Amino acid sequence: MRKYYEFVVEGLILLSAIASIIFVLLILIFLLKEGFMLFRTIGVFDFLFGNRWYPISEPPRFGILPLILGSLWVTLGATVIAVPLGIACAIFIGEIAPGWLREILKAGVELLAAIPSIVLGFIGLVTLVPLVKKLFGLPTGLTALSGSIMLAFMAMPTIVSIMEDALNAVPRGYREGSIAMGATQWQTIRRIVLPSASSGIVAAVMLGIGRVIGETMAVMMITGNAAVIPNSFFQPVRTMTATI
Repeated sequence: MRKYYEFVVEGLILLSAIASIIFVLLILIFLLKEGFMLFRTIGVFDFLFGNRWYPISEPPRFGILPLILGSLWVTLGATVIAVPLGIACAIFIGEIAPGWLREILKAGVELLAAIPSIVLGFIGLVTLVPLVKKLFGLPTGLTALSGSIMLAFMAMPTIVSIMEDALNAVPRGYREGSIAMGATQWQTIRRIVLPSASSGIVAAVMLGIGRVIGETMAVMMITGNAAVIPNSFFQPVRTMTATI
């Protein structure tokens, strides 16, 4: 009876895995089938490198280069802001902060990760956008810089949480051995703990960047949503995900 039960459970798990793969493949086939219809009227080169995105004009223009560059600008800015701050916060929480403060900070980080993106987008719209406009003397605060700052704030909880877990996974004996050899706490963190947790740190950064790339509502609300090729972080942009 037990073997029969295990056989049924294994079969259901295998069936679920196969069904998941099939559904993903069907979605991909549908997108490719519907998407390739566009190339009957526009060339692949014009689609990828065209600088005009006017899908409802006459004739329509479907150049996605402004969308690609907008996504790159915002993602690059958010990554430059979020990764160093995320690493610093994770090191402080995992290696420096006392126990009582560590628990408070961990709870706060996890709470930030649970805030809906639409709420953060609204907060950015009413606080960050006017601040950017005033500080830099811009005609509008709806810029790539605003989007980068907000997305960095949204990605940091993911980066900090995963990175802090990676630091905690480093055996305590590594730290004790380093200190016993005369190394300072900072030398231990920099030369022992961080290299030992490098795989987890890379995973945290990749997941944080994935959060940045996939965000839609917050970006749409505070970047200006203008499908133009940006020349700096102080110009409005439109990202690929926001357009989709």
